[in-house]
Amino acid sequence: MTSKLNDLAALIIDMDGVLWHDTEPLPGLIEFFDLLRKRNILFVLATNNASKTAEQFQEKLASMGVKVTKEEVLTSSQATALYLKDIAVAGSKVFVIGEEGLKQPLKEAGFEISTGQADYVVCGMDRGLSWEKLAQATLNIRAGAKFIGTNPDTTFPTERGVVHGNGAVLAALKTASEVEPIIIGKPEPIMYQQAMLRLGTNKENTIALGDRLETDILGAKRAGISSIMVLTGISKESDLDLVDYRPEWIFAGLPELILALQN
Repeated sequence: MTSKLNDLAALIIDMDGVLWHDTEPLPGLIEFFDLLRKRNILFVLATNNASKTAEQFQEKLASMGVKVTKEEVLTSSQATALYLKDIAVAGSKVFVIGEEGLKQPLKEAGFEISTGQADYVVCGMDRGLSWEKLAQATLNIRAGAKFIGTNPDTTFPTERGVVHGNGAVLAALKTASEVEPIIIGKPEPIMYQQAMLRLGTNKENTIALGDRLETDILGAKRAGISSIMVLTGISKESDLDLVDYRPEWIFAGLPELILALQN
C-alpha cells in the first residue's frame, strides 16, 4: 500500500457520488481529469452500477465534457462476465435479473441468456423486476445453479431519494433459496484486482477513490490498496466512528483532491 499521494501511478475511481450526482457533474470534474491526463496518471472508472453499459458511461461523461475510452470503464457487470469466463464452461446458460448493462457483457463473453433453467443465476439492478423473475431465479438456485450477485449495495440514490439497491434483491433471493450469493462488486476485492490487471499496476502504486465506506473503502482494504474518500456522496466523516477501518485520505471533494495532487 502506498503512503504518499506522490507515489501514485493509477487511480481506481468510483463514479456516482464522486464524479456526479445523478445528471449533475460535481465541482472540479473537468479539472480533475485534465490533471490526470497531464500527469499521466492512469485510471479505471470502477462502478458497482450494473444497469448501464460501459458505452453509456462514456456518453454520460462526454456530455459533462470529459472523454474516456471504453477500456477506462469497468462495471460490476463486466467484472461478473470476466469472473464467469474464468470459472464456467463456454456457452453455459445464465438466468439474469438485470438490464442490458448486465446482459450485454455476458453475451459478449459467450454465455447464453436463459429465461428458464440455467447453470448460473446472476442478479444485478433490474427496474423491470417481477415476481416471475424472482420465482425462476429461486427455482434455479434451489436446483443447483450457482448464485452470483454483481454488487451488494443495499441502497441506490435517485432523483426521488434513496431507494432499494441490488443488495436488497439479493437478500430476498438468499432468504428464498437459502443460498449465499458470490459477490463480484465492491467491497469484495475482485473488481479492484481486475482493474489493476487492466492498468498493469500493483498494490503499492494504485489508490482507490470513492465515496462509500462500506463498498469503495472496505473493498480497497480487502484488496490491500490505499484509498481516498470524498465527502460528496453517501458516507460522511462521522460514519468513520461506526467502522473499524478508514481511508488513508479524506477530502471534501474533487477540488481539494486536485490541490493535494498538485503539491
